[in-house]
Amino acid sequence: MAMNVESIPLEDTRSPATTKMNDLDVVQSVTTTPVQQGESRSDVDSKNDNEIATVMGRGEGGNDARGSEAGNILEETGNEVKKRSTWRMAAILTALFLSLFVAALDATIIATAAPTISTSLNSAAGYTWIGAAFLLANAAGGPIWAKLSDIWGRKPILLAALALFFISSAVCATAKSMTVLIVGRSLQGAASGGLILLVHVCISDLFSLRQRSLLMGLTEGIWALAGGVGPVLGGLFAELVTWRWCFYINLPISGLAALIIVLFLDIRHEHTSFKAGIYAIDWTGIITFLAFTLLVLLGLNFGGALFPWSSAKVISLLVVGTLMIFAFIYSEAKIAKYPLIPLPLFKKRTNIAALAVVTFHGFVFIAAEYYLPLYLQSVLELNPLTSGLILLPFIVPGAISGVICGIVIHRTGRFRPVMWLGTVLMAIGFGLFISWDADTSLARTIGFLVIGGVGSGLLFEPPLIALQSQVEQEDVATATSTLSFIRNMALTISVVVGGAIFQNSMDQQAPALRDAGLPQHLRELLRGEKAMANVMLPATLENEVWERAAKVAFASAIRNMWILYASVAALGVVAAVFVEKSHLGTEHVETVTGLRKEKKEDGVVGQ
Repeated sequence: MAMNVESIPLEDTRSPATTKMNDLDVVQSVTTTPVQQGESRSDVDSKNDNEIATVMGRGEGGNDARGSEAGNILEETGNEVKKRSTWRMAAILTALFLSLFVAALDATIIATAAPTISTSLNSAAGYTWIGAAFLLANAAGGPIWAKLSDIWGRKPILLAALALFFISSAVCATAKSMTVLIVGRSLQGAASGGLILLVHVCISDLFSLRQRSLLMGLTEGIWALAGGVGPVLGGLFAELVTWRWCFYINLPISGLAALIIVLFLDIRHEHTSFKAGIYAIDWTGIITFLAFTLLVLLGLNFGGALFPWSSAKVISLLVVGTLMIFAFIYSEAKIAKYPLIPLPLFKKRTNIAALAVVTFHGFVFIAAEYYLPLYLQSVLELNPLTSGLILLPFIVPGAISGVICGIVIHRTGRFRPVMWLGTVLMAIGFGLFISWDADTSLARTIGFLVIGGVGSGLLFEPPLIALQSQVEQEDVATATSTLSFIRNMALTISVVVGGAIFQNSMDQQAPALRDAGLPQHLRELLRGEKAMANVMLPATLENEVWERAAKVAFASAIRNMWILYASVAALGVVAAVFVEKSHLGTEHVETVTGLRKEKKEDGVVGQ
């Protein structure tokens, strides 16, 4: 029977008003015994041991006594209560963490190998799109994967994402042209978006807010491991073997994760017919949003690089793309029965503030992972392998702070102070990056990276926990996909905007390079998009004056990027101020995916 919240006279540790966004997703079953006068919460919990699907322990410092029993998780299946053993839960988490690791590895391993790939495939213009194509598809894919998993279940959709990731990795590994590689990267991005999202959704399905804060802190450790290993492996493969191993390495990892999921993942699902599921997908929302993202990002990428910002092509792309976002909003509000991004999610102050923090954080942190190798290789003249190692002072402290963040939230039930600290440290760290020039020492570079990394690491999970605390359990997948989508869009726009600023800034360095005496053919290699594919050029110049001029040009162009990113990081501080105070409880209702049973209308919805 459905849970009667009014029968539990305890303080609700959720935020003031949970938001129920739509009727898609969940068929929930939680049976509880009301608290009677004179009975304690623990007395009632004992009565509910054979009826309740999940933990019911709320209040300040309320811990789940039963939640620690050998890792057993209770799940109601009809009249039968099934226990997940410690081994099954360990296997499920192993598969989820492997899926997250391979997706994160794929996002970071390219950073140090991209210049080599661009040179190998004879495409200077492809440098930016190796990352941008991945991130664009990653952003657009998230909400779609979430809806598919709500309709047809987590397990088959997670396996589909792994299969697509496996195939697209093989395409990238065997690509003979930049066009094929970018197509493969787009497919990888779409699959990766599904993997990252569904890992978090599955954790949210299986654990309470308190418990998932700890596990999501561990996911930060997974990101750190991938972020630390990725750039090093990318540089190692590019320098000593072949860049193609950046993609071959994904095959055994994703294959193993898929095998474990097939054997052990068992999140409940109510059967949904293929026809009903197809009709439930928000096709109008998908089309209008893809149009918005593609047109705007193409306009940003073309502006100042292929065409002047004042050209009709660039203006048309940006204007039409902006108009498409209004079409998307109209579709979500008026047309979609099961919207891709439910608009009621944006009615609460904490939700808006958390999503704003996610936007600014995503926009900023990716710049360090994607554009720091540009600075390290061009100005400090480090090789790809060494530049990957120098990223560790940014990634490892960020990972450690992320794990600590999860522990703190798990123990205290509070996420707002962590979010405040993270935004401030990130703004300070990236503000210090502005001081880097052609004479900056390696020690100073590393010191500033640590500050920025700690701040960035503190901001991955608190906004997600804040958002999930505001919605019903059945809407967690939709809320998570919305956050993931917004973060990934910020990443995508950041890479394109950062690349545009760098290219335009390098064009502005042409007079200084000419005054330094660089020949015309060398100046051409350092113009616009060509400069990204020639970051190692300064180290090859025997003329010290030319070398110095090239390094100064790179440092000045990259400094303009840091000014932008530091400014956006400061906006994150402002956004975090508006997050409302909240305290997380230990209550959890395990979701059951599938379309909610309704009266059939034209055969669209039904079981």
